[in-house]
Amino acid sequence: MMMTPDPIKLVLLGATGSIGDSTLKVLRKHREHVELLGIACNSSIDPFLDIANEFNVPHLAIYSEKAYQQAKNHPKLPTNSKLYGGMEGLLQLATLPEASHILFAMVGVTGLQPALASIEASKSLILANKEILVLAGELITQKAKEHKATLLPADSEHNAIHQCLHNVNPDEIHRLLLTASGGQFRNATTEELQNVTLEQALKHPNWDMGPKVTIDSSTMANKGLEIIEARWLFDMPADKIQVVVHPQSIVHSMVEFKDGSILAQLSPPEMTFALQNAIFHPRRHSRVLPTLDFSQTHQFDFSPPDEKRFPCLRLAKDALNAGGAAPATFNAANEIAVQAFIDKLIPYHYIPGIIEKTLQQMPKLHPATLEEILEADQVARKIASQQLTS
Repeated sequence: MMMTPDPIKLVLLGATGSIGDSTLKVLRKHREHVELLGIACNSSIDPFLDIANEFNVPHLAIYSEKAYQQAKNHPKLPTNSKLYGGMEGLLQLATLPEASHILFAMVGVTGLQPALASIEASKSLILANKEILVLAGELITQKAKEHKATLLPADSEHNAIHQCLHNVNPDEIHRLLLTASGGQFRNATTEELQNVTLEQALKHPNWDMGPKVTIDSSTMANKGLEIIEARWLFDMPADKIQVVVHPQSIVHSMVEFKDGSILAQLSPPEMTFALQNAIFHPRRHSRVLPTLDFSQTHQFDFSPPDEKRFPCLRLAKDALNAGGAAPATFNAANEIAVQAFIDKLIPYHYIPGIIEKTLQQMPKLHPATLEEILEADQVARKIASQQLTS
């Protein structure tokens, strides 16, 4: 008789965002296979406490000091849950002794310190937070080997590659093919890109994501960040990572082998598929949502990206090749520029220019520790902010 494995003990950092929402769909389907031990959010108290009550979560963390103080006396706060605040709270959850898997679904650099703490505690890290590997890919992968921690990709593209590489000899890989939807402006002219409104930039044709990621998809900065992530996740040099525009977002990525064979992973453009695979790896359980119906006609289109119209892709590759603090600089400058566009301080087409100028003006730094990485990030943000008024 086959033994039923013990439930996965999961901590979800970033419970109230779009990735958190998709993760909870998986957990509702598979309550017998996953125990939600801890959740964290930045400041969205009401939905956060609703999740805590629904799943009887024993450990809660709120990063915002103001929201943390408000939550202490909130009528929805479960009486049997422990509430933590600030970075200390995130670190508590990231290193819970009884937790096996820590899912990083936060946006920004906040997840970097908890990720390192999870690695040092030899956890399995499920990564949906790009900044962790973009800022500190070398440090993270080195520490993961040292502490025998596992890095499991939850982004649909990297999870697709992860699935295609299962039980594969690295010497057999020729290149990785990251697919990109091309975003909402993939067919826009250079002139049309100069008149993009915020409302237009926030409407992705395939995916339901937060505003930052949606805008990044439209500029292809998102795909640039994914190239940097792939370099570290799969120990693959930049020249062996290629981006392919695939508007349908059904082929999530591919791997080409040295014999010319190409393996692809397909599923609908819904994050539950990748998240479920990462959470339960190497096992598979029944799906949350309907998958592809091949009794219907499907059209799959592929084309190369236009780096002249979408220079963020080229800038990301340049940053990866430059090494040192350049990938962190690309990320910081992009965050500053995107937020400035959201705040209507700059037009849409200024975003790549701010990134390029910041990369040019950034000192040649080679951060090796967490403190040095965070310091380089702050330097880059200061330089990028200066571009907004220059």
